[in-house]
Parts: sequence; structure tokens; C-alpha cells
Amino acid sequence: MQPQPTLINSVVRALNLLDAVGTEPGPVTAKRLARMVDVPLPTAYHLLRTLLHEGYLDRVDGGYVIGERVSSLAARRLSTDPGGRTHRILRALHDEVGAAAYLSVLDGGCIRLVDVADSVENPRTDMWVGFDDAAHATALGKAVLAALPDDVRQDYLSSHPLNDLTRHTQTSRRLLLEELDSSPELTRDREEYAVGTVCIAVPVPSLTMTAAVAISVPSVRVAEVPDRLQALRRAASLVAVSVGV
Repeated sequence: MQPQPTLINSVVRALNLLDAVGTEPGPVTAKRLARMVDVPLPTAYHLLRTLLHEGYLDRVDGGYVIGERVSSLAARRLSTDPGGRTHRILRALHDEVGAAAYLSVLDGGCIRLVDVADSVENPRTDMWVGFDDAAHATALGKAVLAALPDDVRQDYLSSHPLNDLTRHTQTSRRLLLEELDSSPELTRDREEYAVGTVCIAVPVPSLTMTAAVAISVPSVRVAEVPDRLQALRRAASLVAVSVGV
């Protein structure tokens, strides 16, 4: 008979609270969380305060949500997967739709491009400006921004100027926010990052990380883009499953 491991009850309860927040589609109150994990409300408050302080949870209107630290851990898991499961998903997407495929994540408050699958026939966009200066002009960056809570999105835009990269780039913060609010599940780059290239992106459907998958094609192939949407969404769902988040 295997000896039972020694467990720290407070750690187990904190992890149970974290799991409970992650399973909910929106903010969760402390009272509901206490009932979900069957702990006294004062204990729940104490543990939630600790998780909040350490960045594993955030407090927003309506309750608690998964914090940036969890998202960063998930993002780093993707970042250390070159040639692994997520890259194979991007490669399959590239082969299916005949377009360069991309994956971006929010990591430590920064939107990062973590993987690309392309080919000689379908090359990647020349990333001549980094994401820190161009998220607003890319479908990938917009998809990540659209998935953020409003206060986090506002903070990001406050610290990242909307640089004018092409004559098509949206440099009005108000109009950009309207665009993100009107179409959070499908974002577009209509030659805003690079003249001659169009791109569409969808969010990775995850409660614990913020990420997006995109494809790009030359603007002369823009008519093909709507037919690629189903494959793009399927790839984003597979990325979420592949990292277990």
C-alpha cells in the first residue's frame, strides 16, 4: 500500500479556488467561490487575497478572474514548444489553407509572436516593426486586445502609441476600440501593417491564457479569406486543447 502524501491544506484550497475561477466564463464572487470549493467565507477571502497579491487572480467588477501570472505561465509553455504540438497545428493550418500561419500570446503584459509556419510558396509577412509598436495594426494584436478586459486593454493602449505604419493603419484610439468591440471573435488587418498583405485572426478559446491564431495572404488573394475562417477557428481550438488550458 502506497503511503499517502503529506498535503498542505491551505495550498490545496488555494489551488481549488484557482481552478474554480478558471472554469467560470466570467467574474466570480468570493461567496460563490466559497460555496464551489466548500470552504468558509473568511478562509476564501484570505486565500483569494493571497492569490490576488501574487498575480494569480485579478479583481474586476463582478468578482475574480484569472490573473496575468497564470496567463504568463501558459504563454511561456507555448514559447518553449518550437517544433512541438502547437507548431504542428500551425503547419497543418498552413498546408490546408495555403497561407502563412501565426500564433501570438499575451506574456507579462506584452503581445508576443511566438510561432510561425510558412513556406517559399506562402512566406510570412516581413515583421519589420515589433509587436510592441504594432499590435494595433495587426490582426493578431487586435485579437489579443479584443480578448482583454476593458481596463487592461485601456492600460495597454495608454502605454503603446498607435504608430502610423501604412496609409491604412488605424491611429484613432476611439475607432480602434469600436472595431474591437464590434468584432472580437474575428479581427482583420487590411494592409494596416504592410501594404500588399491582408490578415485575419481569431482568439484561442481559453479561460487561462490570452492568445490568437492568424493567417496572412497577399492582398490580391483577399477573396479567399472568408473560406479559410473555419480552418482558422479549428486551429485555434486545437491550440487551446494542446496546451491544456
